[in-house]
Amino acid sequence: MPAVEMHAVTKTYRRRGKPAQKALDDLDLVIESGGVHGFLGPNGSGKTTSIRVLLGLIRPDAGEVRLLGRPVPEALPDLIGSVGALVETPLFFPGFSGRRNLRLLAETAGLPRSRVEEVLEIVELSERADDRFKGYSLGMKQRLGIAAALLKAPQLLILDEPSNGLDPAGIRDVRELIRRLGADGSTTVLLCSHLLAEIEQVADRVSIMARGRCIAAGPVREVLAGRSSGDVRLRVPDRAAAAAVLTAAGYTVGPTDDGLLVSAVAAPGEVTRVLAQHGHYLEELTPVAADLESAFLALTAEPA
Repeated sequence: MPAVEMHAVTKTYRRRGKPAQKALDDLDLVIESGGVHGFLGPNGSGKTTSIRVLLGLIRPDAGEVRLLGRPVPEALPDLIGSVGALVETPLFFPGFSGRRNLRLLAETAGLPRSRVEEVLEIVELSERADDRFKGYSLGMKQRLGIAAALLKAPQLLILDEPSNGLDPAGIRDVRELIRRLGADGSTTVLLCSHLLAEIEQVADRVSIMARGRCIAAGPVREVLAGRSSGDVRLRVPDRAAAAAVLTAAGYTVGPTDDGLLVSAVAAPGEVTRVLAQHGHYLEELTPVAADLESAFLALTAEPA
């Protein structure tokens, strides 16, 4: 059973004195259960509106929405304990410790204190749990926010830009936490982020939004399959002389650790021919596979 299903979903915003803006345009989106699913889209793509529809914060104009196999918004009261979300900066009492903040939330939800200790262990904050929230780093605050979202052991966890504003150490900590959550198998993590390299490192699957539609979806490797960056890596005995030949032929050439990188190559065989004409014979030529960022930019530049 998919964790999320959206079929033919449309949402138009109408503001007085301004033209109507279609945020979702007959959107079809399926998020399979398990692992980490990256959810990407440039500003105005409909990503945030999709999340708001899923959480019942707004109603679509048309279409069908299902969470964990149940219709939204009708079944949201029954689903509330199965969905966790961190969609904004987490709000806690600054003068209370991390543990006390979580205990208050747990008591409100009718959960045992033992669950607080479990989620503190999951997000690796047990040793700092008695420190006041106001003394936490931004990365620790984000991890406590994720802990709060995990209190009810949700089947679906929605994280909206959890690494936003963090320093490299904080980004690493949150990334490793998301990896662990995805590997657990009991929770589907829907990770919304503009940090494409982060998505590529932690996500099993990805959906890319543009102009209110999902324009690409599937395992990250499949989304990247067949998309070449246009660059090639070369290994050649005389790097300096080969670089001079290729530069004179109009190519953009740069060094790598053990060879050369030739950019925007339309026909790799032509590189081989140019070098051979000048007495340089390749030891290796390898096309550089596209990364998620280049695929994302190429996809979102195309008509939906």
